[in-house]
Amino acid sequence: MTENPTPASLSHVRADGSAHMVDVSAKAETIREATAQAVLHTTAEVVGLITAGGLPKGDALAVARVAGIMAAKQTSSLIPLCHPLPLSKITIDFDTADHAAAATTVTITCAVKTTAVTGVEMEALTGASLAALALYDMIKAVDKRAVITDTRVLAKSGGKSGDWTA
Repeated sequence: MTENPTPASLSHVRADGSAHMVDVSAKAETIREATAQAVLHTTAEVVGLITAGGLPKGDALAVARVAGIMAAKQTSSLIPLCHPLPLSKITIDFDTADHAAAATTVTITCAVKTTAVTGVEMEALTGASLAALALYDMIKAVDKRAVITDTRVLAKSGGKSGDWTA
């Protein structure tokens, strides 16, 4: 990565420095996949309530899963320079620190798949992020100090740049 990239070296910046949406019309369609995560830090008691479905607002994992799926489908509406993509698969999964009895984290993982001319990393990040935000919303009445961290791409495949894993 260049320390001080010039506008000419950035795909979403024109020579005059203004942003634009990249023309991907000449690229070949390939199967593309990406996986991203976000981590919710809370208390062991709250993780227990989440997994048992005992929160005042109801089934937090079901709500967060649907929120993440809906968000991934709306990525191009939320992130200005993202291309709209025909998503063929979106999964949202939750892990409570290897299911330990005193788990204090919930790791949210979003995997997205498409056949398209550009990748789905932003869709995976959006899905994981919004699922984490929805989960936070579901628990904030019982833990106002919860924190979301470690939002990142874990892996991607397909396209000219090939496969990558964190």
